[in-house]
Amino acid sequence: VIGEVCLDGQHFSPEVDVKRTYILQNGRPSTIMRPCPNQIDVQEWDRDPAIKPKSSDNLGANVFERTPDDDKPGLSQDDRQFISQMDTEFKRDKNGSWVAPLPFCSSRRALPNNKAQAMQRAKLLDKGLRKNPKKWEHFQTFMAKIIDNNHAEVAPELTENEECWYLPLFGVYHPKKPDQIRGVFDSSATFDGVSLNNVLLTGPDLANSPLGVLLRFRKDMIAITADIQSMFHCFIVREDHRNYLRFLWYKDNDITKELIEYRMRVHVFGNSPSPAVANLGLRKAALEAESKYGKDVVSFVTNDFYVDDGLTSCSTPESAIKLIKDTQSALMEFGNLRLHKFASNSPEVMAALPHNDLASNLKDLDLDANNKPLQRSLGLTWDVNTDQFLFILSTDEKPVTRRGILSTINSIYDPLGFLAPVIIYGKMLLRNLVSETVDWDEPVSDQIASDWAKWKDTLKALETIRSSRPNVAHLSQKPER
Repeated sequence: VIGEVCLDGQHFSPEVDVKRTYILQNGRPSTIMRPCPNQIDVQEWDRDPAIKPKSSDNLGANVFERTPDDDKPGLSQDDRQFISQMDTEFKRDKNGSWVAPLPFCSSRRALPNNKAQAMQRAKLLDKGLRKNPKKWEHFQTFMAKIIDNNHAEVAPELTENEECWYLPLFGVYHPKKPDQIRGVFDSSATFDGVSLNNVLLTGPDLANSPLGVLLRFRKDMIAITADIQSMFHCFIVREDHRNYLRFLWYKDNDITKELIEYRMRVHVFGNSPSPAVANLGLRKAALEAESKYGKDVVSFVTNDFYVDDGLTSCSTPESAIKLIKDTQSALMEFGNLRLHKFASNSPEVMAALPHNDLASNLKDLDLDANNKPLQRSLGLTWDVNTDQFLFILSTDEKPVTRRGILSTINSIYDPLGFLAPVIIYGKMLLRNLVSETVDWDEPVSDQIASDWAKWKDTLKALETIRSSRPNVAHLSQKPER
């Protein structure tokens, strides 16, 4: 026994002069230390409490027994608190949507009123939007969806000394979607030494491994991808916690009108616990639907989703169609979650799915044609015509410095490791560079610059590499020499 042996820290002494304490079978301590008056009796009990304890001769016989959870990380105390709170307070409302509280830490300081900070940030955003009409148009479109879908509401008046928090707002563009902006609520903004994320439990990482999802996606011959619409916004915030999600925006979404106070009704992109809340809520919806829609739906949702992206494969078109339709109905019925943006390498599957729920660039195309546009799945480019992964590299030119070289190497996204034999050489060049330079932006030697240029030129050939789906029937045959 290492350290304290008393239960619940009883008889704790602030000064201990030993590193190890051995408690012998006869009860005598083996070090000069005051014995604990508590008697510790260890016995091995059967799962059935009615059965008499086993003989002490077998005590510890199952210490090295393997279980399915051996390789899973254990939950921290904060994660346990998060799960316990969600188990009791994550409920469905009368409309069928899941409602969760903001998971506050058990011991936290009271949040100060940061409206002045939020107003300052809102004025800076206002200044930027007025200078960029295109950005304002994109931001207005985004906020219109938030307000029209009842994800935000005009905030009521606060009572005297009522605790609240204001979220500064800013926008980010996705590199692949230059015409769409996402409004992000800055929950990490600090005021008076504290932020909203400081007092919230992040929750455990419930997301599946992207590698595992992609490997199962390649397992069978019929592949399907799907997406949950605005996943974070599908989960409602408990009403008494919405004043912690207040923000400032234009009245009636009109830039010519004054800024007024709104508050979010749903969990937002930017809150540290939102991913855990969304993943847990998605699984709760699937488990609620199991009795009606079966275990295949639960398995798909719990194992083959990475946040809001679902990727799976089936052996036949019929089983794929049934799985997708059942999952779509189950999530809508038991959670008001819309599964859409379907894509498949099977024209038969695509034809059987609702036309309005197909991926946006597939809705107006001939599904039997062989020129369907490329799809993106978990950062990879997928050619549904040939059922192959492609690698499209960034054309941005980086400076030939340690920073620029590292940026180029990291821009090659390859979770399945297909390109490892190529990327490893670039990493070896970077390793040699680290030993020769001190500063991140220091110019490299002529020799390394020459080697880097030669290797970088070879990367163009990566765009010709295509990773096909394994032929299961062929792989089961005995290989020839």
